[in-house]
Amino acid sequence: MKFNKIVKTLTLAATLGLSQMSFAGVDTQTDANDVILAGYDAVAYFTQSKAVEGTKEFTAVHKGAIYQFSSAENRDTFKADPNKYEPAYGGYCAYGSTFGKKFEVNGKAFEIVDGTLYVNKSENVYEAWKQDIPTFIDQADEKWKNIEFKAPSEL
Repeated sequence: MKFNKIVKTLTLAATLGLSQMSFAGVDTQTDANDVILAGYDAVAYFTQSKAVEGTKEFTAVHKGAIYQFSSAENRDTFKADPNKYEPAYGGYCAYGSTFGKKFEVNGKAFEIVDGTLYVNKSENVYEAWKQDIPTFIDQADEKWKNIEFKAPSEL
């Protein structure tokens, strides 16, 4: 009887632990429903060179974040190689990361540099970031090492 209780407790603990892994963490910028990129289609940034809104009809989960797509084709393209399409800095503002901060993004302000998607808080912030993208990426890469697993409120 005692053994069964221990097994049930361990099973419950493992189940709860695994279920937590399905949700986006502080290293990923998502909304209250775990949607990343403000619901914009990650593949469309690459294939259409513009921000295209995704829908709840076409989704995929990657690293606990829910990605929305404008078509089944884009969803399937993403599923085939999600690392190719995921945004840098967990989808947080690339320019904000240069300051060691984590800011939400609107999904409209983006740039693809050397095959990596970078998103920014807004179009105005993007205008500042694009003034020296290579330097800002270097700065953000360095800062990200220290802030990746910290909540935005801790920064």
